[in-house]
Amino acid sequence: MHRRLALRIALLGIVGIIAALSVYPRQVRGGVPYQTYYRDNYNQQYQIQTAYMPAGVFGRELFAEDPAHPGELKISPLSQPQDLFIDSRDQIYIVDTGNNRIVHLDKDGSLIRLLEPKDNPLRRPQGVYVHTNGDIYIADTGNNRVLRLDRDGRVLAEFGRPDSKLIPASFKFDPVKLVVDKRGFLYIATLGGYQGLLQLDPEGQFQGFFGANKTSASFIDSVKRLLYSREMYEREISKLPGSITSVDINREGFIYTVTKEVSKGQLKKLNIAGLDQLAGKGEFADTLSDGQFGESIRQFGRMPLVSPQLNDLTVDTDGNMTVIDTRLNVVSQYDGNGNLLFFWGGEAGDTTTKLGLVKLPSAIASDSANQLYILDSENNVVQKYVLSEFGKLVHQANGLTQDGRYEDSEPLWREVYRQNAFYAPAVLGLAKAAYKKGDYEEAQRLFQSAGGVQGYSDSFWQNRLLWFQNRFGLFMNLILGLAALVYIARYASRRLGWRPSLLGERIRKPRGSIGRHLKQLGHAFYVMKHPLDGFYGIRYEGKANPLSASIWLLLAVAAYGFMKARTNFIFNPSILFEAQIVNALIQFGVVWLGFVIANYLTSSLTQGEGRFRDVYTASAYAMFPIVLVGVPLTIVSGVMTLSEASIFYFIQYGLYGWAALLLFWQVQGVQNFSVGETVKSLSLSVLTMLVIGILLFIVFSLTSELVSFVYSIYQEVVIR
Repeated sequence: MHRRLALRIALLGIVGIIAALSVYPRQVRGGVPYQTYYRDNYNQQYQIQTAYMPAGVFGRELFAEDPAHPGELKISPLSQPQDLFIDSRDQIYIVDTGNNRIVHLDKDGSLIRLLEPKDNPLRRPQGVYVHTNGDIYIADTGNNRVLRLDRDGRVLAEFGRPDSKLIPASFKFDPVKLVVDKRGFLYIATLGGYQGLLQLDPEGQFQGFFGANKTSASFIDSVKRLLYSREMYEREISKLPGSITSVDINREGFIYTVTKEVSKGQLKKLNIAGLDQLAGKGEFADTLSDGQFGESIRQFGRMPLVSPQLNDLTVDTDGNMTVIDTRLNVVSQYDGNGNLLFFWGGEAGDTTTKLGLVKLPSAIASDSANQLYILDSENNVVQKYVLSEFGKLVHQANGLTQDGRYEDSEPLWREVYRQNAFYAPAVLGLAKAAYKKGDYEEAQRLFQSAGGVQGYSDSFWQNRLLWFQNRFGLFMNLILGLAALVYIARYASRRLGWRPSLLGERIRKPRGSIGRHLKQLGHAFYVMKHPLDGFYGIRYEGKANPLSASIWLLLAVAAYGFMKARTNFIFNPSILFEAQIVNALIQFGVVWLGFVIANYLTSSLTQGEGRFRDVYTASAYAMFPIVLVGVPLTIVSGVMTLSEASIFYFIQYGLYGWAALLLFWQVQGVQNFSVGETVKSLSLSVLTMLVIGILLFIVFSLTSELVSFVYSIYQEVVIR
């Protein structure tokens, strides 16, 4: 009997413990409600192991003294909190904007105090920063000021709008975020402050604007500036650079900023001179980087229709930068050089709240253990995230790599690679370790597989140098031997009177139709030397025909495909993932044929003398540089590195420029136009191509809609 009673009590205890764990969210570790991803250099998204695990939530149960009943406490939850800061002791400060106060918590989330200056009440504050000396700086947005308090909450100073002639009259001092450096200088992000961070000295004197974004100009803006008069351009709405949304500072004194209204450079790491350190800096810098920060999670292979909007950032003790996106609810983490580590996120429900999911992230902070804290301004809570074993391993390995200790990081990267072979940072870490050990062949292979163009180029340069050094003696012996043979042959021919009969004979040229076709094909070389005369000969002297033109056109298409498929990985990184040769050939053919048709139609309307066969033939001959230069350039690119990139691109752009000039001279020679008439004809041709493209798009769209409509009717009839 006693045994049964004891067994029942034990079972009830176990059930009670399980129920308590299921209700109390702070202890939950499993069942992560979001996925973690990585995006490689080819813009491919991969799902990886969870890097940060949700570890708890706090901020709901806050109690404050009831003014109506002194000495009694009442529940006083957060209301529209906007900022979060964690000091050197891991104590947490929350800007409780809706309640006009600063909530001070300990590292476990328990309330320490509520900062509400009675004599100087806050009004809609949005930012807080705690200096290493304990002073508390508050961005009191509603009062248009920055308030400085001591560690006990007493007001030490108040900074309003600086009085300086260097500040525009239209500038509004609405501080939203701020940091303070070791000297006591303030860097303040203001609402709509496109001039950059407002920099003040410890006494509040204006020192200048810091870290302003650049104004982005589109192609349309460039056209307007070229065509508009001064009066018309001045009436245009001014384009201003994006205003800084938030700011952070690390122990080394680097200032970090995030900006919403820009397409590139949303995240910046600024030195004391205000120069961005994330723009292609660091060893083995990735040339594929587009300077964009803030990740988007693809669903079913499709990107979201909206772009990320970064709202806040934090920098941990290892220099890793983590940003939050208020629009897509995505958290992205980058290392100290701006290389992506991982990103995660998920949609929070409208009526329910899950541990780890944030409805409206407004701020993020990190503590001394690199744990993350995200402030949810809609749920009025703070969610805590801790590193998983995979995340810790990546941080340790990447930290050693960032410090230049590549060989020490190799065992850690090998373990990361063992856990996830698709995680590109692990491959890059192993490649850097192999490079430092002098295993350049392995480094070249790893850099290529991970898409590291700069590292691949450096490794290939070393391999090329070693190959040449190992064969230098052989090359010199061959050159000396060849020179000796030439000298002996010349000496013998002078002494013995040898005259090879083949040198004196003329090569017999083929006659008949074959000879005529070969001569027409050879006319392409004459066009290269004398373009106007060559194209004039095509139109009026029959120097070429559509058959020879078709041969050169096919060779040009084949050469273009060869360029797309075989150009060295350094200059064409996309070939490693997806060459898309067929699409490139189709695009080439469509553009070329569209130009031929459009040019013939517009030239006919402007009294041009060329027939369609002449335009077709001459346009095909104008593609000859692709065969003449493109194929050798592609072959030579296989032994070039980024050190010779200027040579490669000069020849490549010269190739396309040469072909464009030949098309210009083709119109002038075939149609018998002057230079002005040629420019007019080409402009009309481009416009006609655009109109034809739009019409074809409309036709294909209507056709697809018609097919869908007919198919839906067919399905309805079949079902009924």
